[in-house]
Amino acid sequence: MKELKEQSLRAAFIKIFAQGANLLLRVGSLMVLARLLDPRDFGLVGMATAITGGFNVFKDAGLAMVTIQRATITNEEVSTLFWINMLVGFLLGVLSLAIAPFLVTFYHEPALFWVTASLATGFIFTGAGVQHSALLQRDMRFGTLSVVETLAQLGSTALGIGMALEGYGYWSLVGMTVMNPAVFTACLWFTSAWVPGKPQRGAGVGSMLRFGGTAVLNGLVQYTCGNLEKVLLGRFWGAEALGIYGRASQLIALPSENLNSATGGVLFSALSRLQHDPARLKNYFLKSYTLLLSLTLPSTLACAVFADDIVLLVLGPKWIDAAVILQLLIPAIAALALIYPMYWLLYSIGKAERSLKMALVIAPLVIMGYVLGLPYGPNGVAFGYSIVMTLWLIPCLAWCMHGTIISLRDLLPAIGRPFVSAMVAVAVTYMAQSLYGPAVAPLPRLILGGAILTLVYLWILIWVMGQKELYLDLLRGFKEDFLTKVTG
Repeated sequence: MKELKEQSLRAAFIKIFAQGANLLLRVGSLMVLARLLDPRDFGLVGMATAITGGFNVFKDAGLAMVTIQRATITNEEVSTLFWINMLVGFLLGVLSLAIAPFLVTFYHEPALFWVTASLATGFIFTGAGVQHSALLQRDMRFGTLSVVETLAQLGSTALGIGMALEGYGYWSLVGMTVMNPAVFTACLWFTSAWVPGKPQRGAGVGSMLRFGGTAVLNGLVQYTCGNLEKVLLGRFWGAEALGIYGRASQLIALPSENLNSATGGVLFSALSRLQHDPARLKNYFLKSYTLLLSLTLPSTLACAVFADDIVLLVLGPKWIDAAVILQLLIPAIAALALIYPMYWLLYSIGKAERSLKMALVIAPLVIMGYVLGLPYGPNGVAFGYSIVMTLWLIPCLAWCMHGTIISLRDLLPAIGRPFVSAMVAVAVTYMAQSLYGPAVAPLPRLILGGAILTLVYLWILIWVMGQKELYLDLLRGFKEDFLTKVTG
């Protein structure tokens, strides 16, 4: 258990650091591209990716999870899964090309044909790297994986900005989207040093495909819930409205997405190792859940105070309409932050079917929220989404925990401490900004407000809520791991 704890802490630290670098790259590229391109450019590409992005759910056929979750797996099995992933990637590319004429007719945008056709090539690159990435995660080589992710982000960002400076418009966004998986897969092949063998008939992948199929179907339903509003906005409100909504949703989701990306793989790998030790699994999950929420909730709730300044500084004045949308999406993103780790728990203990059933229940509710808000434009859609996710939160958490060693009562303290701390910090920051805000420029106002919020939040969380020991334990773990590496 101690070895797993040290591995997990080291992996989480590396992933968080790397995701921090990726976050800076993503925000930096967004700041530059938002000033070089128009909302319509983002909206046009968003029309295509709202559909082709759904195909990404199928990109690994759920087989990356299989490779990570299995207690034992042979080289023949992984090689067979690799060739299945390659076939899936090729078929997704063909499917993307086939739907291009449909998108042109649906959105009344002729440019979407070649945009969609170009995006199709990305699926082939992605399919070639699925099992290499899964093997690195299985071995908990998150340092290597983080470097690869950063290089891919850096390469695609450089290409996108370079194309935008040369006047390529929305094609710069297409170039970024295709370049990322190309660089990512090339680096994976170089660093993992694994070469797939020939596919083997009867390699025992039948049960793996069933597990992967459940994961894929679940991911497809979740993707539909989270992206159908973009299709509707693009169809009924146009590329500009979609571009503004898309950037607002991207901005508010960036912190939680990066943190979940940093910790999700580590959490899943560690929980999979503990699936036959319920007591340790419960202890590990609750501590990890508390830590994750303590990082995601304040950054999400802070957008209630900083929305205008964030939009002005990151996107620029022509995107100011995105600020209201960003604020309206806060409840939805906060609810997702609470729900997201539950899926890793369910998958790690072999309850993927429950996750699928939950997704099938929430899907029609979320779609109803979108449809009811659609007549009121992007603001109405954001509001409808947040209302549904807020109402769904408690039933979802209770359903996730039903029949497991963890109860809803166990979760409430883990949720309550960071949530109350963040809410109080946001309230204090809001009152402070009402005093000095109008007299201060956006950048120093954001820096000062962020400092106030952070200090108040940490003081309440650590001292008032009594979380000091939890974080001291984490620091001791990092220190022990560092000393072990130095001395030995």
